[in-house]
Amino acid sequence: MATKTTRKTTKKGQATKPAARSADRATRVDGKTLVIVESPAKARTISRFLGPEFAVKASMGHVRDLPKSKLGVDVAQDFQPTYTILKEKLPVVKELRESVQRSRELILATDPDREGEAIAWHLIEAIQAHGKPIRRIVFHEITEEAIREALAHPRGIDMRLVNAQQARRVLDRLVGYEISPLLWRKVKSGLSAGRVQSVALRLIVEREREIQAFVPQEYWTIEVDLLPQANGRHESSSFTAVLARVRGEKPELPNEEVARAVARELEKAHYWVVSVKERQKQRRPAPPFITSTLQQEAGRKLRFPVSLTMQLAQQLYEGVELGPAGSVGLITYMRTDSTQVAASAQQRAREVIAARWGREFLPERPPVYTKKAKGAQEAHEAIRPTDPARDPESVRPYLTPQQYQLYRLIWERFIASQMANAVYDTVTVEIGAGPELGAADAPYLLRASGSVIRFPGFLAVYREGRDEEESDELDQRPLPPLREREVLQLLTVRPEQHFTQPPPRYTEATLVKTLEELGIGRPSTYAPTIETLKQRRYVVVEDRKLVPTELGILVTDLLVQHFPDVVDIGFTSRLEEELDEIASGERQWVPVVRQFYEPFHRQVEEAERTMERVRVAGEPTDEICELCGRPMVIKESRFGRFLSCSGFPECKNKRPLLEKVGVQCPQCGEGEIVVRRSKKGRTFYGCSRYPDCSFVSWERPTGERCPQCGGVLVVTMRRGQETIRCNSCSYQPAEAAAPVEA
Repeated sequence: MATKTTRKTTKKGQATKPAARSADRATRVDGKTLVIVESPAKARTISRFLGPEFAVKASMGHVRDLPKSKLGVDVAQDFQPTYTILKEKLPVVKELRESVQRSRELILATDPDREGEAIAWHLIEAIQAHGKPIRRIVFHEITEEAIREALAHPRGIDMRLVNAQQARRVLDRLVGYEISPLLWRKVKSGLSAGRVQSVALRLIVEREREIQAFVPQEYWTIEVDLLPQANGRHESSSFTAVLARVRGEKPELPNEEVARAVARELEKAHYWVVSVKERQKQRRPAPPFITSTLQQEAGRKLRFPVSLTMQLAQQLYEGVELGPAGSVGLITYMRTDSTQVAASAQQRAREVIAARWGREFLPERPPVYTKKAKGAQEAHEAIRPTDPARDPESVRPYLTPQQYQLYRLIWERFIASQMANAVYDTVTVEIGAGPELGAADAPYLLRASGSVIRFPGFLAVYREGRDEEESDELDQRPLPPLREREVLQLLTVRPEQHFTQPPPRYTEATLVKTLEELGIGRPSTYAPTIETLKQRRYVVVEDRKLVPTELGILVTDLLVQHFPDVVDIGFTSRLEEELDEIASGERQWVPVVRQFYEPFHRQVEEAERTMERVRVAGEPTDEICELCGRPMVIKESRFGRFLSCSGFPECKNKRPLLEKVGVQCPQCGEGEIVVRRSKKGRTFYGCSRYPDCSFVSWERPTGERCPQCGGVLVVTMRRGQETIRCNSCSYQPAEAAAPVEA
């Protein structure tokens, strides 16, 4: 979502005409130092910190790339790439060429990573700037202090970083342009393959096969509710213990019959405390965000897709209009592998912590986070607020709801990372049970655990999110005071049936986590990789989980069979390490590309001869063809997914695929509510019986009626969170009065 901007106005309050603004820009360059950045938002923010001798312009991102219509890499001439100016950037390049000719010198202030270095190099070539003094500056936050520091320490273009990015681009082009056409001929048109993309898809497909092959195993557990008898304690002192040992062995409760037999013995047993173990523990705060952990946490806590997280972070980094303060960069650079923090930022954070929470929440010395992700690139800073004193509420009026949510997440995580450890007590109690009270060799041993926070430390601000399958001992309820040999009163014995669970499907967050752990891709690649998998319909998102389609499974199987190296996790990770070595000057880029390409090209030639043409089977559904009675399947065309008869071509019946939300139509009661798209792409909800039923709503119906007026209760977004309200009156359920997590 775009950041808020204000239009420049004249003294009479009228908007300045675009032509006048353009002319003004042109005259401002004469004899000045021209600074080029990527985006207008970044240009506006930087302009605030530079004097009248500077003119700042935006390149609007990349201006050159390999051509779209051909390979653009001369394999015979050491993989020499041929770059062309992007068609849509021709007017921008023309203006920048004119500006650089009128300027005194050129400063390239593109982003501080390999891609930013490559953009700077391409700009020099595209705008023909070789005749001017050229300086390159880098900064990790858009603040006056950082800009002034960067201007004081300019450098030249780092060709090691450029070549590392160039090698990545050439490798990706070779893979895409040699495998993709093969898939078009052998499977269907419009498919694609890529180094990181195909490995990520393989992970998702293999996880799905693990799930499909998984055979659940039944098992039972027994929980016992107990009450201390000393001093006549009330039932509020009751606690739960779990059966941990049966006659010295781990309990084997494979079925209901065995579990019920043990439960009957426990119902007759006496209970007493065997041991009480108390420990005081400390928990250190999580380090400030790097790119991958920001993507993961925004997925867990805010349910943001990875692409949305990066889009919002880019806006916060480049600058947001803060009323009279103008455009301000709120966070440091958002593509980073490093958890290090500038000493000045730590000091400002300590001042905020002491003023707001008290000096007891400060550690003796600022913490040091030195661990980096596997294959970390440049020594950036972590993602943090540019000014720790700028709390989320102070900027909330100027941000969109989603910008506010992400800024709050970044601010809280950083502030917490600079706070004192949390201190908490854990108690583990072992309980004997058997026919003889206090026996030394009790046949049954149960265990209960609890925890109590003694000093919240960083938990006063922020607690790290966890994936669904993870547990946390801080969530354990406190136990009542207990002592050894204390007699306990039995309240309830509860045998419970369980089944072993398959590994969970990947979410976007857990896929990013896995790719990072394996050293696959880099911070800038995760978002486009996942978006490509979704756009190609290799995966679909169901309940926030990534599920491979039949097409995704088919493509993965073909790649594993014919291009084992391309989709091999270890091979891809090693190639990433070689790209890092190019960036550090330890390797030359051409030999790295050649070492990959020669065996790869032989595999392409072999696959051209041996890969048989395969037909993509439609995804099965429960829908029945109303013409011939055969099942309908989901197919795809360039216009999107649709339902087609599985009897095609004998039966050519097809109809639109309706995305149901599981709610009956509140108007006709016969149809189901389905997701629809307006001509402008906006989502709305309507009845599946349209045009026979005309019900529509911009907000998703819940399926319930308003108890006050009988209107339809809908789910609406309020300050970036989902809440429930009536679409006809002001009614809002009490439990939805406060926003619930989206």
